[in-house]
Amino acid sequence: MQDAPGRPWPVTVFDAIPLRTPVREIYRRLGWRSGRTELPDDRRQEVDRQIREAESLIRLRGAARRIPLLRLESGRTVLAGGEALESTKLSRLLTGCPEILLMAATAGGDIVAEASRDTATGSATRGVVLDAAASEITDAALDWIAAWFNGTLLREGRRLLKRRYSPGYGDLALESQRILFDLLELDRIGISLTDHSLLVPEKSVIALTGILPGTEPDHDR
Repeated sequence: MQDAPGRPWPVTVFDAIPLRTPVREIYRRLGWRSGRTELPDDRRQEVDRQIREAESLIRLRGAARRIPLLRLESGRTVLAGGEALESTKLSRLLTGCPEILLMAATAGGDIVAEASRDTATGSATRGVVLDAAASEITDAALDWIAAWFNGTLLREGRRLLKRRYSPGYGDLALESQRILFDLLELDRIGISLTDHSLLVPEKSVIALTGILPGTEPDHDR
């Protein structure tokens, strides 16, 4: 068990997230790998055009918040406000962390609606590209938020873990998303939560990672 008193920091809202489109990762999600998958030039040009169309439909927004940990127990992480996250793997990951960083990003609703229209009207190939682009760009937005906070933390003599954790993966139940949704005040960036703890728009994601004292990287975490 470890104690870390303190109050949560205010939510930081990012109304715009400037990042370079992760084209290689989008192609990888589509199943194409450089040097291993042959792609005709005309098809590559078409996919590149569809990725640019995805960029024009995406409005990246994000939110993040530093939360002190009240205590870590076996299989249970208790936050400063008393909220508890039930996960053995998460509590193990956060060993030695006095704080966590909660993060969320969304691609907005336009890209989801357009991809759905494509699928419904027989343009499924374009819809698949739009969907892949939205997923990878949203993930890249989390990387951007983490890097933004890491710059501040390093000046404090702290750093983020490399790994992050999301509700619905591993042994952290999807229902935990409701706790994190409220702490991040995600209605401020246009995200809502269904009765089944799913985020809307679909291309939205919540993640958390630990904040460690010291600036030397921990390659295992």
